[in-house]
Amino acid sequence: MVKAVMSFSENLYQTLSSHGLSKAAIARESKKLLALKCYRDKILSLGKSAELSGLSLWDFIEYLGENNVPIIDFNEEQLAAELESVDKLRKAL
Repeated sequence: MVKAVMSFSENLYQTLSSHGLSKAAIARESKKLLALKCYRDKILSLGKSAELSGLSLWDFIEYLGENNVPIIDFNEEQLAAELESVDKLRKAL
């Protein structure tokens, strides 16, 4: 296990704390936001991002939706390939 440490000025921490954010809450929210960014920027897969966030896969998917991050984000080429695969499967039935 690798630990990452965040440092805040005392004043900033007091402000966060006065709004109900404990050290644990700050760490939890920071992990979720980092996971969201890593998924959105295609740094981590959906599963790895969920793992980083500390949420279950389904809860992370819901978190993405709440933050307007699409779960499926195909470019035109990828979408065409997917549609072609679906068409082949449909014809095979």
